[in-house]
Amino acid sequence: MAANMQAAPPVTAPAKSKTGGSRLRLMWKYRALYLISLPGILYFVIFKYVPLLGSVIAFQEYNIFQGFTGSKWVGLEHFRRMFAHGEFLNILNNTLLIGLYDLVLAFPAPILLALLLNELRLVFYKRVLQTVVYMPHFLSWVIVSGIAIGILSPTTGAVNQFIAWLGFEPVYFLGEESWIRTILISSGIWRDSGYGTIIYLAALAGINPDLYEAAEVDGANRWRQTLSITLPALLPTIMILFLLHIGKFLDFGFERVYVFLNPLNKDSGEILDTYIYQLGLLGQQFSYTTAIGLFKSLVGLAMIVIGNVLSRKTTGESLY
Repeated sequence: MAANMQAAPPVTAPAKSKTGGSRLRLMWKYRALYLISLPGILYFVIFKYVPLLGSVIAFQEYNIFQGFTGSKWVGLEHFRRMFAHGEFLNILNNTLLIGLYDLVLAFPAPILLALLLNELRLVFYKRVLQTVVYMPHFLSWVIVSGIAIGILSPTTGAVNQFIAWLGFEPVYFLGEESWIRTILISSGIWRDSGYGTIIYLAALAGINPDLYEAAEVDGANRWRQTLSITLPALLPTIMILFLLHIGKFLDFGFERVYVFLNPLNKDSGEILDTYIYQLGLLGQQFSYTTAIGLFKSLVGLAMIVIGNVLSRKTTGESLY
């Protein structure tokens, strides 16, 4: 009986997971890439993630001498004050309108410009034109505002000289509330549209030329080729950039607005960024303006999450 019994297999310790070692070897193999990415990682950690800890002062009556631990805790008091303040609601309305105009008018501008540049057949002329439309992006907003103020001047500006030549009275564009939003959006389109075409032209360069040749054989004209080939090929790029754009819907930019503001157009041109500067840095209302900044971030996060879900369900493209 003992002879018929088989010996039980020896009990062995479970094999150690090699996942950790594999990752270390992989990181060591591509150590040059990790080293190159280190400055970017440190930038986001130091200037983006560490400052998030300061958001706690939105729930305090912050005192710079008492610090985070010694300041009085007030909960949601600053958020209640924010939505009960008529001035804030007016500025929020300005920010929403300017952001909407920028989304409807400025976002499609690089797409249209890229499509037009793509149709040029003379390579030299195409490159020269690309360089010309790129150049304004490298100008600061101070210079852009100076150019705009000079062109729109009621006395010496080219626009008002043309208006006077037509027999009409000059218009003080920067002194009227009804024009400030138009000026902000138009100056942004002029400055950034050319630079924004870079990504779209790169996407257009990746389209297979055989598709256009087959469409020509089938009798499709250039307009039909654009609708059936070019735009569908650009759709993934357009959706990704659109999602990134709506994520900063309330973050229109401090400098591009502040350089155009004056007491005459402030009621229609002031946005949350300039409001935060006035109250936070100049007025030293740190907790209140931090609450406004936190509100902006939450709205942007909500919009990008909702937009990402809708984009995934409708087009199949998403950020994550």
